[in-house]
Amino acid sequence: MTEASHKAGSGSGTITTKDGTQIYYKDWGTGQPVVFHHGWPLSSDDWDAQMLFFLSKGYRVIAHDRRGHGRSSQTDTGNEMDTYAADVAALVAHLDLKDAIHVGHSTGGGEVARYVAQYGSGGRVAKAVLIGAVPPIMLKTPANPGGLPIEVFDGFRSALTANRAQFFRDVPAGPFYGFNRPGATVSEGVVDNWWRQGMMGGAKAHYDCIKAFSETDFTEDLRKIDVPVLVMHGDDDQIVPIADSAMLAIKLLKKGELKVYKGFPHGMATTHADVINADLLAFFKA
Repeated sequence: MTEASHKAGSGSGTITTKDGTQIYYKDWGTGQPVVFHHGWPLSSDDWDAQMLFFLSKGYRVIAHDRRGHGRSSQTDTGNEMDTYAADVAALVAHLDLKDAIHVGHSTGGGEVARYVAQYGSGGRVAKAVLIGAVPPIMLKTPANPGGLPIEVFDGFRSALTANRAQFFRDVPAGPFYGFNRPGATVSEGVVDNWWRQGMMGGAKAHYDCIKAFSETDFTEDLRKIDVPVLVMHGDDDQIVPIADSAMLAIKLLKKGELKVYKGFPHGMATTHADVINADLLAFFKA
């Protein structure tokens, strides 16, 4: 560990990127840094259960609101993976993080793959985790016949444009947390919190991000990563189906480990935080 990686967290703040975008972040504790990357259309608040847990275990925990999301600038440009990764690199440089573990959920998993592949050298990154993550690529293409057809994502765009507030209730109340499954215990608080996070962000950035998470091909990013990567995925993930994501990603990683969770939904880091946190901790310490 370097001295820099053990600096104390600053609480919260913002950085300004080269294009003038303000990126909001939280930075708590001391110790080895763990950086959390949230999914669409959420914010760093989606990591509450992980931030508090790993803070209590002696880690320095950091999470940012992606541009256009949460408390960051409601950008109309740069809402694509290369810029998302560059924003992370700017935050990492600002905080001078070394030997960090990067954990990404869903869209955030794509952000982690792109960031680690492009900026992860020089001791910046120790390990990475992809949870219910979008890589290698979600969209059905000739090279990816098992992907989801473009009509699925066009449907997302139409629903967001027609009534974003209703769409942002329907997703968490249904497939995101598996609350549409028979016998599911529905948490209205979790649904409300998803809606709250989503509605804090900008509609334009959220619209653009659908293309970013569905059409970006992370195949070469995954091949390039040379740090240990834990791939965690629920086999009942209705948002990012496991067969065309985790099961393919693990084949591309040099140092990958796959953990499949029977019956777990896309939002399993919230619904099954105790299980996910324990497995994360074991991977961090290994």
